[in-house]
Amino acid sequence: MPQPAAQAATLFDLTFTDNHGQEVDLAQYAGRPVLVVNTASRCGFTPQYDGLQELHERFAEQGLVVLGFPCDQFGGQEPGDDEQIDEFCRVNHGVTFPLSTKVEVNGPGTHPVFRFVKDRAGGALGTRVKWNFTKFLVSPDGSTVKRYPPTTVPERMADDIQGLLPSA
Repeated sequence: MPQPAAQAATLFDLTFTDNHGQEVDLAQYAGRPVLVVNTASRCGFTPQYDGLQELHERFAEQGLVVLGFPCDQFGGQEPGDDEQIDEFCRVNHGVTFPLSTKVEVNGPGTHPVFRFVKDRAGGALGTRVKWNFTKFLVSPDGSTVKRYPPTTVPERMADDIQGLLPSA
């Protein structure tokens, strides 16, 4: 049974609801690096969907899991419902990696996945996400988290991702 973020030993102890209403148990990704990103479709960083999709295509077969978590907490930049967000991502950016339902990444309603990654990553902002497209790279052990600011384009994370993948 998945645990609340405060009790979770690893990311793989948690779940989320995908944008089709299905509960996703993160335990299925144990032993694989996971890139968790809060996303938005009307943000200056929205073109990063393309880079995230490229990472997904480049590294998925080696084990990388990219997960997008749409969030409307920053300037109302994700106003659509799950179906609209899904269509926007597929049509405009070719997104095939999993997306969650819309979540909160800050405040009392923070989704457990974001509570976990923020607690583990630390950083200058502590446990706050500053803006859309903040990225968290979780190691295959599910407990080590590296945080990247919204300004980090996805392709700049490729070396860090490769370092977490099994050797060929």
